[in-house]
Amino acid sequence: YFCRHGERWELQLKGSGKTPYSRNGDGRAVLRSSVREFLCSEAMHYLGIPTSRAASLVVSDDDVWRDQFYNGNIKKERGAIVLRLAKSWFRIGSLEILAHSGELDLQRRLLDFIIQEHFPSIAKNDSNRYLEFFSTVVSETANLIALWMSVGFAHGVCNTDNFSLLSITIDYGPFGFMDSYDPNFVPNTSDDEKRYKVGNQATVGLFNLSKLLQALKPLLDPRQKQLASQILEGYGEHYYIRFTELFKTKLGLLGENEDDNYLIAFLLKVSLLC
Repeated sequence: YFCRHGERWELQLKGSGKTPYSRNGDGRAVLRSSVREFLCSEAMHYLGIPTSRAASLVVSDDDVWRDQFYNGNIKKERGAIVLRLAKSWFRIGSLEILAHSGELDLQRRLLDFIIQEHFPSIAKNDSNRYLEFFSTVVSETANLIALWMSVGFAHGVCNTDNFSLLSITIDYGPFGFMDSYDPNFVPNTSDDEKRYKVGNQATVGLFNLSKLLQALKPLLDPRQKQLASQILEGYGEHYYIRFTELFKTKLGLLGENEDDNYLIAFLLKVSLLC
C-alpha cells in the first residue's frame, strides 16, 4: 500500500514473473507492451477516465519469447516490469471464482472487505449492502464504458477478469484507439470473432455484470435477487444517458432537444462513411 494525501493505493508489479496465481504463462512482460501500458494509462488519467496509473518502468535483462501477431513466428524480445497503482485490483472475476468454487464464506468476507474499504457510502451493517454495491458497480461500469467510447478507446480483452469492481480501466493489453469511427474496430489480433470490438463493449459490459449478479445471488434473499435483476435491466439506460451527455458536450449542445440524439447518430454514421 502507498499512502498519499490520506489515500491508499495498491502497488502491483506487471512482468515480474510467476506468482502462486499464474496460469500457463511465464508471468513476464515485454518492453513494447510495458511502454504502451505506461503511456496509455497516464494518457487515460489526464483524459479524465478512471484508470490504474503507472509509477515506473524498469527494463529487465531477461529475454522473453513472444508470438506478437499470433502467427507462429516466435521472437526474442527484451523484458520489462511496470510498477502500476490502483485503489484496488479486485475484479468481477475475483468474486466469480469464489462463487464458482462454492467458497461462499470467503466470498462474503471478501465482499465485506471491499465494501468497507472502497464503498464508504454503504453502511457495513446494512442488510442491503450487497444490493447497493451491485447497483453502484452497474452504474459506474456504464459510465466507464461510455467514457471509453467518447475517446474511441477499445480495451481489447473485456472479460470478467479484466473488469474492475471499482469501475476503473485496468489490464492494458491489446488496446487501441480508433483513428476514425468504426464500430467493428478490433485492436486484438487474436480476437478473430471480434467479440471485443469497440462497438460491442457496452454489450460485453452487460454480460460481465450479469456474471457478477450470478456470483452475488447466493448472498441475496429472494427480494434482493429480484431488485438486483431490475437494477441490471437499467444498465442500458444508464449507458445511453451517459453516452449522450458526453457526445452532446463534445458537440457543444446545450439544454435538451429531441433532435440531439438523431444528430449524434447521424454524425457517427457520416464518420463511418468517410
